[in-house]
Amino acid sequence: MMDSTRRFGKYRIEREVLDEERLEELTQRKTYSEIHPPLTKQLKESLRCTLPMLKKSLMSTFPVLYWLPKYSVWDYGMPDIVSGISVGIMHLPQGMAYALLASLPPVFGLYTSLYPPLIYFFFGTSRHISIGTFTVLSIMVGSVTERLAPDGDFLQSNGTNMTGDVDIAARDTYRVQVAAATTVLGGLIQVLLGVVKFGFVGTYLSEPLVRAYTTAASVHAVGAQLKYIFGVSPKRFSGPLSLIYTMWDVFILLPKTHLPTLVVSAVTIALLIVAKELNVFLRRKLPVPVPVELITIVVATLVSSYGHLNHNYSVSVVGEIPSGLSSPSVPDVSLFGKVIGDAFALAIVGYAISISLGKTFALKHGYKVDSNQELVALGLSNAVGGFFQCFSVCPSMSRSLIQESTGGKTQMAGVASAVIVLVTVLKLGTLFQELPKAVLASIVFVNLKGMFKQYADIVTLWRSSKIDLVVWLVTWISTLLLNLDLGLAASITFALFTVIFRTQLPTYSVLGNIPGTELYVDMETHKEAREIPGVTIFHSSATVYFANAELYLEALKEKGHTEGTITEEEECPQRENGTVFVIPTSSQSLEAQPRWEYLKGGDPDCASLGWLSELQDGDTTTLGSSCDDSLSRDLERVSIGSLGKWTWEIHSIILDLSTANFIDIVAMKTLKNLFMDFSEIDVDIYIAGCQTSVVEQLKLGGFFSEVITKRHLFASVHDAVLYCMNHRGATLSPRYEPSMVSMFIETTGLEI
Repeated sequence: MMDSTRRFGKYRIEREVLDEERLEELTQRKTYSEIHPPLTKQLKESLRCTLPMLKKSLMSTFPVLYWLPKYSVWDYGMPDIVSGISVGIMHLPQGMAYALLASLPPVFGLYTSLYPPLIYFFFGTSRHISIGTFTVLSIMVGSVTERLAPDGDFLQSNGTNMTGDVDIAARDTYRVQVAAATTVLGGLIQVLLGVVKFGFVGTYLSEPLVRAYTTAASVHAVGAQLKYIFGVSPKRFSGPLSLIYTMWDVFILLPKTHLPTLVVSAVTIALLIVAKELNVFLRRKLPVPVPVELITIVVATLVSSYGHLNHNYSVSVVGEIPSGLSSPSVPDVSLFGKVIGDAFALAIVGYAISISLGKTFALKHGYKVDSNQELVALGLSNAVGGFFQCFSVCPSMSRSLIQESTGGKTQMAGVASAVIVLVTVLKLGTLFQELPKAVLASIVFVNLKGMFKQYADIVTLWRSSKIDLVVWLVTWISTLLLNLDLGLAASITFALFTVIFRTQLPTYSVLGNIPGTELYVDMETHKEAREIPGVTIFHSSATVYFANAELYLEALKEKGHTEGTITEEEECPQRENGTVFVIPTSSQSLEAQPRWEYLKGGDPDCASLGWLSELQDGDTTTLGSSCDDSLSRDLERVSIGSLGKWTWEIHSIILDLSTANFIDIVAMKTLKNLFMDFSEIDVDIYIAGCQTSVVEQLKLGGFFSEVITKRHLFASVHDAVLYCMNHRGATLSPRYEPSMVSMFIETTGLEI
């Protein structure tokens, strides 16, 4: 049997203590000119590498050139075809259903499932995601089309007055123009962001934010489908609280529900739920999932056609689906100004979903997804698709899972799925003209089940991270109340504020040594951590910069050595708006009487360390007759107690800046003040763990001088500790024993 005891290796290293100056000597750090060669040398080097660079640039721009020449028909051909057919079958019902979400005729959902996957084939870097219609983006497009092309703008006239009937053909034509303009502009924004290497923008959309946003969008999707499910015609609302107004209007119209439409919806929803649950139950036994949505629309079309549901029961159907492909057209540029905000929101949300799905499959299958190239690929898919009357696209989780689970290896599966859609558009589209819209709405409704499961995130985040939970809730509430575009802006703004908040209020700690090691941990949270005699090691969990520099100072005062405190404003009188301190200074013998020392100017807790260097001799005065005269005669100078309500019993402070990845001018001035202030009370300041970039910033910022040199910077905390122990010794300044403190209280009548 294997020994269950954990065994650890050991290592022993013997080297000299390294400060920054000595470290640079050993490592031979390059100069700025060596790191950044002259322009002429750069030009020569670039000319020499022109051909390889062009080849690399071409392959990065067209990733298909990298893998297509290596494509093996025998290894990848059949899996990609099977996967493509499975995904293509899913594209058909989803394309038509999500076109309703976008408030467009269903055929445009088929166009959206055809062109963008072909564009992504050439430019995309993910092998498994399925580009096409997606619930959230369809809802966002629908909010734009209905806002700019409401039914009220297309009422028909009989020559003298309005008839109340809507000119559906004119309305749909204009809505298609609005959707195409929004899609093209959103695609151009994505391409521009990708070209300028702005792919990291997706990192600002954290997972809790994206999941909360899609959860709230699913509520909007339900609200948009209720009119088809119940067969009612609520008013169209836009702007903040539009969802609330829409839901209320639907509730008011419930007594006018069209019963045949409701029956069709209820039967379809029930059958879809049962079929999907069977699919999940039998998924291990089935080579591919049963296409329940496709079967549903085929059966519903047959029933509607032979039962004449539209003619006999006034059930709303899809209507005319033109066969063939529409010719490309330039979008209406005049609409760009009206939809730029919505286009930007679509660009960001679509990219966030795309890169998260792409990285998930890339990690699983061991390849890399280029975030900037993904922006370009998705942007071109949208921009080119917009010229063919497509609306905004991104990967779908359900289709991508099918494409991956059915054996898809490359984006050839996307081409195969596009072929299925193409055949449908050319030859089979007219067969679905009698399909009830309630069936498509029911498909959308049932497919939202996965998004509604995301409400379980609340419980998970409550246990793991309260801040992420707040981000989730704020995103969900703002998206519901402010609509999808303003909700996204408010959510991102709030998420950025949480980042600022966390850097402004980091965790501060005093580190202690783990005996027998060079490791240093927080003394408050580790029992075995031991204080280094005479040395305080101060650590911040975040970078020190302008927003938290003052808090850094206050935390250093709070976390500093606090023994020997005898200071309460109530214990002794005040004079001239000043505060009295009792400071048992370390230079005194235990038998000597303590000093009364008086500082003008109020509460020292409100004072910054920086004021100390500006004090003059007149800033200290005697207490007078308010306390024992023998005490007041010893008052001669400002003591180290003026730095706070405590006495420093240390000779060195080490500032651990290993967490700092940058430093600004405010932080540099703060550190300079620390060096100056503590030098006046004979306490040395050292900095440990600085990254190379931080050292360079300190150098460029003029931080170093004759007083503060690179010898005050050390490669690690342990190096700094060893130097302090060797330079100032390990003996701690004399402390007051408990008995002496008791005797001191008896002679003064004060309390500690």
